[in-house]
Amino acid sequence: QVQLVESGGGLVQAGGSLTLSCEVSGRISSSMINFMAWYRQAPGKQRELVAGIISDGTTNYADSVKGRFTISRDNANSVYLQMNSLKFEDTAVYYCHAVIFGSPKWGQGTQVTVSS
Repeated sequence: QVQLVESGGGLVQAGGSLTLSCEVSGRISSSMINFMAWYRQAPGKQRELVAGIISDGTTNYADSVKGRFTISRDNANSVYLQMNSLKFEDTAVYYCHAVIFGSPKWGQGTQVTVSS
């Protein structure tokens, strides 16, 4: 069974950094993963795309995180989100998302809290 396992959330002061990690577990080849991304959902708000990366390495970012966050993939089944210069408004539950053979998968979410 395919699962997305996230790690790296936590509490950080404004201006600090965190790195989120997500691994696709199960009998999956990296070539089966078409797209990976990080979404976030703050209390009372809709889930929004933070950053995405497709299989050829092309990335896209929400305007609110451009220049501060970096998404990357390794040669296996993991995706990372390096978050720098964190702001209070980055506080949210962050979800890993992958499209595997056209089928969307979600992680359980990891809390990121930025104190002002």
